[in-house]
Amino acid sequence: MSSLTAAQRLGYEPYVSANPVELRGTRTAEDVEAVIRAAYRQVMGNEHLMSSERLTSAESLLRNGSISVQDFIRALALSEVYRNKFFYTQPQNRFIELNYKHLLGRAPYDQSEIAFHTDLYTQEGYEAEINSYIDSAEYQESFGDSIVPYYRGFSTQRNQKTVGFSRIFQLYRGYASSDRASGNGTKSKLVREVAQNIATPVYIGETGEALSGVSGGDRGKFYRVRVIQGAKPGRVTRVRRSNQEYLVPYEQLSNKLQEINRQGGQVASITLA
Repeated sequence: MSSLTAAQRLGYEPYVSANPVELRGTRTAEDVEAVIRAAYRQVMGNEHLMSSERLTSAESLLRNGSISVQDFIRALALSEVYRNKFFYTQPQNRFIELNYKHLLGRAPYDQSEIAFHTDLYTQEGYEAEINSYIDSAEYQESFGDSIVPYYRGFSTQRNQKTVGFSRIFQLYRGYASSDRASGNGTKSKLVREVAQNIATPVYIGETGEALSGVSGGDRGKFYRVRVIQGAKPGRVTRVRRSNQEYLVPYEQLSNKLQEINRQGGQVASITLA
């Protein structure tokens, strides 16, 4: 299965070639509006917002340059709108899952991450919980103060764990779906596999078919790894990118992915050769 076909079948094709949305120093009014739209879509989980729910004051501050994109993301996540949609109505584990998805663009990797945020909220409250994602070194390295967070789990980046690929699909079920409208929207999606430190297969839509060569791993078989070189992780650059492909046996796949990450490469797809 080609990377494009896989992306189409799994529903993340819009993210394959799209650049992160960034507000540059040479911004235009159209650039600011694009950032505002992308920020609402990402932080609010693709949830439709009424005009009365929009943070018009924060939007104005962003338009006139008084706050950064990072500040705007923080304002959205600390808002009463976000609390009403994802905090008051969700179990705590689900709330933490969605914070990882909305603010860091990935799924939780292990139980220690869930436990950390559970304890943080218990001891310091809601604001500290939200700020812990936005003020983290991971957020700064991936998005800085000018890039809208985006789903990073569809390709590997430096300091990401490969288990995040299958887990992001438990949280993401299509470009047009929202985090509250999908089935069992208030139920945690990762409690079992995070607690047991396992990765579930990636299933295609409603067919129940597992995506071959990505989720489980077949010993004795080879995988085609397509890599984008030349782009700094999480940043939009003007330098020329080069694509490379590696044919890797299953037994060496994990080591190869780690090597690619150390070299600053970005894995675009992993398919059965």
